[in-house]
Amino acid sequence: MTYKRRPLFADENNVDLLRSAFRYAMDRKPFDLGAIVILPDHVHCIWSMTNDVYYSKRWQMIIKTHFSRKMDVPINLHGVKQVWQPRFWEHCIRDDNDYQRHIDYIHYNPVKHGFVPSVKDWPHSSFQRFVKKGWYEENWGQNIESDVLSMDVE
Repeated sequence: MTYKRRPLFADENNVDLLRSAFRYAMDRKPFDLGAIVILPDHVHCIWSMTNDVYYSKRWQMIIKTHFSRKMDVPINLHGVKQVWQPRFWEHCIRDDNDYQRHIDYIHYNPVKHGFVPSVKDWPHSSFQRFVKKGWYEENWGQNIESDVLSMDVE
């Protein structure tokens, strides 16, 4: 989540910069990006790691740091750019059902927050990749109540 929920990712240039930070991290500490959604003030994603389990290291030191260094934001009294909230939420997927619930939650999030009327309309999501693979129908999520896909993750 961005610092004070600033809508940094409402700017396409910042979305591109975040994508670059992910590529930078993946080149240095490989992981599979299973699902993702980038909203104006936060990101949800599912990663699978094969070489190690240092999720925090990738997120904090590589992605957040790489992204922050490129951002033009004011430096606070302690000499730090305040781009991100200091913490993040992580969850270890327990089983296939838990995995599917989290993928659904990620893809439905733009609708939940009122940014778009339909999941397919959000441009910064892995949803269309899942549709191309046949894992979702194009109109998935149109008749779902948002409380069905709510999780205590934000």
